[in-house]
Amino acid sequence: MKTIFRQPKAAWAVAFSCIIAFMGIGLVDPILPAIAQKLNATPSQVSLLFTSYMLVTGVVMLVTGWVSSRIGPKLTLLLGLILIIVFSALGGMSSTVNQIVWFRAGWGFGNAFFISTALAVIVSVASGGTASAIILYEAAMGLGMSVGPLLGGLLGDISWRGPFFGVATLMAIGFIAVIVLLSDVPKPKRKSSILDPIRALSHGGLLSIGVTALLYNFGFFTLLAFSPFVLHTDEHGLGFIFFFWGGCLAITSVFIAPKLQERFGTMRTMYAILFLFAADLVVMGIGVSSKLTLVLAIVVAGAFLGVNNTLITTAVMEVSPVERSVASAAYSFVRFVGGAIAPWLAGKLAEWYNPQVPFYFGAFALLLALFVLFNGRKYMGNVK
Repeated sequence: MKTIFRQPKAAWAVAFSCIIAFMGIGLVDPILPAIAQKLNATPSQVSLLFTSYMLVTGVVMLVTGWVSSRIGPKLTLLLGLILIIVFSALGGMSSTVNQIVWFRAGWGFGNAFFISTALAVIVSVASGGTASAIILYEAAMGLGMSVGPLLGGLLGDISWRGPFFGVATLMAIGFIAVIVLLSDVPKPKRKSSILDPIRALSHGGLLSIGVTALLYNFGFFTLLAFSPFVLHTDEHGLGFIFFFWGGCLAITSVFIAPKLQERFGTMRTMYAILFLFAADLVVMGIGVSSKLTLVLAIVVAGAFLGVNNTLITTAVMEVSPVERSVASAAYSFVRFVGGAIAPWLAGKLAEWYNPQVPFYFGAFALLLALFVLFNGRKYMGNVK
């Protein structure tokens, strides 16, 4: 475990930028009800902020490897960061929900270049092997997603525009950190083709994990994008709730996931976590009118998500014989594009039926994810 924290400055520079990038996701979460109220929008309309972001992120993932192999990983990271800075600032200047949705799509464009390249760069420059690099990446994600809602709640209390400008400022800091601390990372020896990620999905194991993540996203974004609307609390309250959620996510991804993986294996642990997360969403559906039940279930879900995120990322890096950057792009394309409908659908299900149904549907999707993962185990001989 100690080797995880003994990393060269290049790894720390990218990890720091990852923290800020993932803060951008959680930073917006506490202000979703405020945006709906201020701009006279429904929960399903506001959830399109996540849908447009994820849809564009997933599609653009197909070309990130092609771009990175031609201009180099460092310039690709910087391109992603500058796009996030521009579009998050434009989001803060918006006057309608539709404008924010479109600017979030641009944000997703930059996010695709950053996230896929960041994971590949950390794996290539970090010490301690692939497992340590992935844990470092997941730790950065967990820390960013825990601090993001807290900061978002504080800024959102001033104005719903505050978190958007906060993201732009933080990303500018990350941009400078990458320029100063990250040396030029060598371009891949082989220039990637745009079709490489699509071809990579012909591997049964990679496709199974991608579809598993797609279905898992239904549960994840029901929790992240819809639960703020049933908690009925202010920006500060939402910020603190999701701060503890993100804290659990960070702790379990770094310290608990490796121990469970070592004792029970990657696949068995993922089976258990997917089932437990589904059960947690059922509890949220049953207790949708109880704020205490919802808060406790959200925080506990953070622990499940931390373990699953680390293990599924590890599996993606190990399951397929293709280059890590190509495997990451292929996997991200499936999970982001397919999962883009989840935030919007959660809001619509609540409008069509009642606030319990989105949580039950998320639980059902997780059980389907468990079935897909179990059915694809025969293709995953490399995943221990």
